[in-house]
Amino acid sequence: MRSRYHEFSYAWRIVIASALGIGLGMSPIPIYTLGVFAQPLSAEFGWRIDLVFAALPVLTLCALVLSPLAGLLVDRIGVRVVAVGSVLGFGLGLMLHALNPGSFALYLLTWAVIAVLGGGTLPITWTRAINNWFSDCRGLALGCSLVATGVFGIIAKVYVAYLLEVVGWRLAFVGLGLLPLLIALPAAYFLFRDTSDPKVPRGKKPASQEDHSDGGMKGMSTKQVFRDWRFWLLCSCFVAISFGVGGTIPNLENLFGSKGFSRVDAVQLASLIGISVVVGRLAGGYLIDRIWAPAVAVVLLILPAASCYFLMQGSLTYTSAAVSVLLIGLAAGAEQDLMAFLVAKYFGMKSYGVVYGVMYSSFALGAGSGPWVLGRVYEATGTYDVILGYLVAAFVIGALPFLFLGKYRDFQVNG
Repeated sequence: MRSRYHEFSYAWRIVIASALGIGLGMSPIPIYTLGVFAQPLSAEFGWRIDLVFAALPVLTLCALVLSPLAGLLVDRIGVRVVAVGSVLGFGLGLMLHALNPGSFALYLLTWAVIAVLGGGTLPITWTRAINNWFSDCRGLALGCSLVATGVFGIIAKVYVAYLLEVVGWRLAFVGLGLLPLLIALPAAYFLFRDTSDPKVPRGKKPASQEDHSDGGMKGMSTKQVFRDWRFWLLCSCFVAISFGVGGTIPNLENLFGSKGFSRVDAVQLASLIGISVVVGRLAGGYLIDRIWAPAVAVVLLILPAASCYFLMQGSLTYTSAAVSVLLIGLAAGAEQDLMAFLVAKYFGMKSYGVVYGVMYSSFALGAGSGPWVLGRVYEATGTYDVILGYLVAAFVIGALPFLFLGKYRDFQVNG
């Protein structure tokens, strides 16, 4: 009897390459390392800390525009070319910061260049190949690949902090750029290929795709997808969920400080997010292979509503705060796995790049605006309680509509 995990025996290289590409790409690296660079840049150039963090809105805006374009390139010229070129561009782009003489405009422009050069390192590229190589274990394979965002994000943060102490911020940017060039680039070049790649031996392809000259790229056209109410429902859901998750996580330390926790306790509590994101990635991926994915989505993505309710309470205990962080992390870990899985299941792989790219733009819209909105509300009111009440509703409204998606589409029959 064939093992349920047999797909890993011939596609493990794709998972490893994807994990390294995602983990050392544009999705986690700026978010996890920018805070480490903030103080040195502020000290040398006199920039306010909030100006240093202006890089994140620039990246978010670029992601809104570039995600669909990156997806279109993936659909047109293939994942390997886009992956290799983008990893190279992303690494070199990070190094450009070392040349900044103190110009804030050049600083923001460099981040925009990084977004353009490295747009193909976003999960769009890598998850397309994962979806094509895996069927029985698709969710778990996506989870194993996407879990790298948290793992390598933490590693990169520690690595950059060390470089800052030893060689200063300019060479720290050079050292950061070397990570994708020395680790992700060789993996993408030697290990990463889609099922439609002619260099993949016929006997090494998934059995379900052996007889398809187009690499099994079945599904709906872009025009059909954009006319489907399910697509716009999913986009709306991911805006609401990513706004809540993405807005809460960067504000956790300040939130706990406003509740009377010491700086040490606040940092310890916020650090729990990394553990639960890893668990959410792997557990979510495992579950959606076995249970109807929309049901898994509702359970995992509605959990932060309880977190926000707990965090609103005046008498917040250390235990309830820790539970709240863990629940938010589970949702943060599951959301991108679910996005890639649901796109493949409901719209197929024919236009996966563009479809995922547009949906990722909706995700970026929520995640990019959330931190700023929460911060502004806190500055205006002196408390997070007001916005947390709205986030309870956002998580409920964002999670429950997944139940309306219906059964998966069978593109092998209806292609």
